[in-house]
Amino acid sequence: MRLEHLTSDWNQLWKQARQHEGVMHGVRAMLALSVVLLVGWQRDWSWQVMPVLLGVVASALTETDDNWRGRLRTQVIAMAVFALIAGLVSLTQPWPALLAGALAVSAFVLTMAGAVGERYRAIAFASLVFFSYVALSMQSNRMAARQLTPYLFGGVAWYGLVSVIWAGAVARPPVRHRLAQLYALLGEYLKLKSKLLEPIHDVDIEQRRMALALYNGLVVDALHTTKEALFCRLGRRTPPGWLQQALHQYLSAQDIHERTSSSHENYRTLSDAFFRSDALYRCQRVLALQGEQCLKLSAAIARRQPPKHQGATTRAIEDMQGAMAVARQTMPPGRALQALQALGANLTEQAAVLARVQDPAPLATERTLVNSHPTTLKEAWHRVKTQARVASPLFRHAVRLAVALLAGFGLMTLTNDQHGYWIVLTITFVSQPHYAATLKRLSQRLSGTLIGLALGWALTRLFPGDLAGSVLIAVSGAVFLGARRTHYTVGTAAITTLLLLAFHQLGMTEGVMANRLLDTVAGGTIAALAAWLVLPTWQARQWHGLAAATLRTQARYLDEVLRQYQAGKQDHLAYRTARRNMHKADAALSNSLAAMLKEPAGVRLNTDACGRFLVRSHTLLNYLSALGAHRGEPGARDLDQATLETAAALQDALKRLATAIEAARSQKADDWRFELGTVEAPGFDVAPEAPLQQLVRAQLGLAIGVARELVGVVPGFRTAPA
Repeated sequence: MRLEHLTSDWNQLWKQARQHEGVMHGVRAMLALSVVLLVGWQRDWSWQVMPVLLGVVASALTETDDNWRGRLRTQVIAMAVFALIAGLVSLTQPWPALLAGALAVSAFVLTMAGAVGERYRAIAFASLVFFSYVALSMQSNRMAARQLTPYLFGGVAWYGLVSVIWAGAVARPPVRHRLAQLYALLGEYLKLKSKLLEPIHDVDIEQRRMALALYNGLVVDALHTTKEALFCRLGRRTPPGWLQQALHQYLSAQDIHERTSSSHENYRTLSDAFFRSDALYRCQRVLALQGEQCLKLSAAIARRQPPKHQGATTRAIEDMQGAMAVARQTMPPGRALQALQALGANLTEQAAVLARVQDPAPLATERTLVNSHPTTLKEAWHRVKTQARVASPLFRHAVRLAVALLAGFGLMTLTNDQHGYWIVLTITFVSQPHYAATLKRLSQRLSGTLIGLALGWALTRLFPGDLAGSVLIAVSGAVFLGARRTHYTVGTAAITTLLLLAFHQLGMTEGVMANRLLDTVAGGTIAALAAWLVLPTWQARQWHGLAAATLRTQARYLDEVLRQYQAGKQDHLAYRTARRNMHKADAALSNSLAAMLKEPAGVRLNTDACGRFLVRSHTLLNYLSALGAHRGEPGARDLDQATLETAAALQDALKRLATAIEAARSQKADDWRFELGTVEAPGFDVAPEAPLQQLVRAQLGLAIGVARELVGVVPGFRTAPA
């Protein structure tokens, strides 16, 4: 009985673990590394094992979430680029100046190639790491290097084969992991949003709105990664049942996100109007329970089990509707009561969407997703060419990385450090497109190195034998490749431990620990100085452009919503693209502010003004999202001409404001002049039998009011540093 219980627990644990992306990366790496070490053990390899292991690591760094065809394409391209890198290093190795130039040019070209897409960013990064591996192997003896290089490529090819076969055989867990993560983030987002409905006078609504706007960026990123995971597995043929179900769950998450993003009135107004009523509390409870329901859905998707509901949400909706009925009887008609009713209707429909998440995918579901990958060489080249300008963050990062690697190579040459390529590798791993991200990665790299050195020293003392060391090397490599994306400190500790164990087996441990620490400090310092001094990408440079893009995407979304009101509700690609672009721009703005707060005070914009702009632009998004959430209700096609003209005027005002904000970057605050124009909030005198007409007019009025507030916030920005 006990054995059966342990077996059951193990099976359950494995079912949960296999849904985790990092665990699957680690298991795949463990398999590849174990085979390498086993073959090396049988053939009595000594110096051959290390290049094969490095080849496995370089190949694993090229991995992105893809189907087996995509993985195969990636591996073929990576092998070709690696071959070019190896040839370049071989040609320039006798002349350090030429080798340094080749390293810098490779860093610039490969980084710029990352503009094509995520797959090419991964290949570019792995190629720079491979450059260091090949140069390191040739550092002492070119003849020996000619023997080592085939083993490097053997490791690359071997892991590529494992990766392609794995992607074909185990296609579902990555998608389930993305969906589970998405619904977990949605659950927390719903719970955060519910706090805005708390009818308390002394609550800081602005602070809660700010927290919601910042967290929304995480949800938008999860929606994007889930979409990519689905898209790469959708072919021209009818997808299998499990993939249709996953697509249905993704589209449901989009619907939930739009409905939760909706706001039907200023929350202070609602709080004041229903301060002595329990109606708003009932709405808050429903939204919080729906957040818990999303968390349960996340666990159910990960475990491949039906969610366990106890009917609490259904009872809460009944209580909410009862409280609203009482409010309608006791309160005079007005904006606040109408907003409460719209909020209740939205929450009720959202509950219906949640109830259908685990249902079989409807046959009529629109399956088209946006293809974010280039389909021709011309399109790929266009993406690179558009980034080839000094104002581009990618171009600045490419130049910065090239300069930093030149400095690291120079330091390695001056000090004649036999392990000097660790400086170059540290720069490659630590350097990020933005200053705040670079400092964070540097901190993780240093702490991980210290942990790895201590752990590696302890393991070499506790397990001095070659067999135990080989097992620990495989485990360390698996942990590194499994944790490097989500827990970089752990990943750095693991790869440092692997290096110490490998050098211990080769009998070359003298000075390794000190060199590893010093080279990590040196490389990290160079990367941090480059982020500060070499074409720094301060957020102040981008803020005006991101703010303008946010308003333009909102205007585009409003245009698509109005088309839906005139032609009928359709969740087609154009509408979903406009919605995604609006949320993506909002997330980019919130991420920019979060990064700006971590930058030196002297290079920031006025973060208080930027924060107010972010909160208000996100509020504008909320009011527009409410129009999208109600576009399928009765009467949607009966909007009068005055309402449509007001919406068109609001679109035009947002576009003009976006253009003015871009121009304001080079203006002084006192020179800021902008008039919203004759855009006026529509009247509320609509017949009660046209409730949707009332709702649309109310939302447009709220949006116009926020647009006026945005105009007043912009002068608070100060000019970005030169």
